[in-house]
Amino acid sequence: MSDHLLWEQHCCLPLSTGADVGELARYQRPGGSFVSVNVGYAPHGAGEVLGLLENWRRRIAADERLGLAAGLDDVGAGRVAVAFDLEDSGPLEGDLGRVRQFYDLGVRTLLPTYNQRNAAGCGCLDETDDGLTAFGRALVREMNAVGMVPDGSHCSARTGLDLCEASERPVIYSHSCMRALWDHPRNITDEQARACAATGGVVGITGVGIFLGPNDASMEALLRHVDYAVDLLGPEHVGLATDYSFDAEDLAAEMRQNPSLFPESYTRWGPVELMPPEGLLGVGAALRERGYPDDAVGAILGGNFRRVAARSWR
Repeated sequence: MSDHLLWEQHCCLPLSTGADVGELARYQRPGGSFVSVNVGYAPHGAGEVLGLLENWRRRIAADERLGLAAGLDDVGAGRVAVAFDLEDSGPLEGDLGRVRQFYDLGVRTLLPTYNQRNAAGCGCLDETDDGLTAFGRALVREMNAVGMVPDGSHCSARTGLDLCEASERPVIYSHSCMRALWDHPRNITDEQARACAATGGVVGITGVGIFLGPNDASMEALLRHVDYAVDLLGPEHVGLATDYSFDAEDLAAEMRQNPSLFPESYTRWGPVELMPPEGLLGVGAALRERGYPDDAVGAILGGNFRRVAARSWR
């Protein structure tokens, strides 16, 4: 069987300059790998994000196992190619000029909202869903122009649908599971998934236990969501993004410090179970055991997200 590219569309280091970027080498594999690392979300300002980017970029460039992914030519066999994502538009601080600034520093994906309403739109935990705002639509236009990929994860259903309607380039749900299988407010509806696919986009099934089921981060739980998404959209619109946190204590602290962003639907099961990089490396073999053909395995492991990058990145 082929050694396919692995594309991890979203994972989380501790959001500090002391984070061990060497942990990303755990994704290394013969077919090559790409990893998008979160560099900030709703509570963070531009200065904090820029500080993390400066620190992490320097240390990633100095690690022979890793390499910064400025373009697709940097993604291939050998080192782990690394880019970044933002889980909220808050760090822009209302300045659309920062979209290009962050893009030039390696941020390739951005979510307009994280769980709750902001200047760009509504989040998945809001009781009222008004969708994208005028600023949110302007943000999508700027992202399209710069080459940054719009991401509907954590957004409200209407905001996600508006995102797909407003974008002239593919939209993704980088790390979201299927609500038809597990009714969690962070999961997406079939309508959202179909709208995403219609843009040429990809739904990245995540390895977070509370989104896969009752805190079940097993391979079988993840593959149930992959199977459902493939049946709904076809294998060309499904990918993987574990949302793995490399420091469980850091994740627990974030949830304690921001209770409005992490309500009972997040905390009811205690510590969140997560699929680690080593689990993700086993997905290809598990898909083959399920009867998936090799071309579909390659598409789900990395080919689909790579296609989105090829259509979007500048």
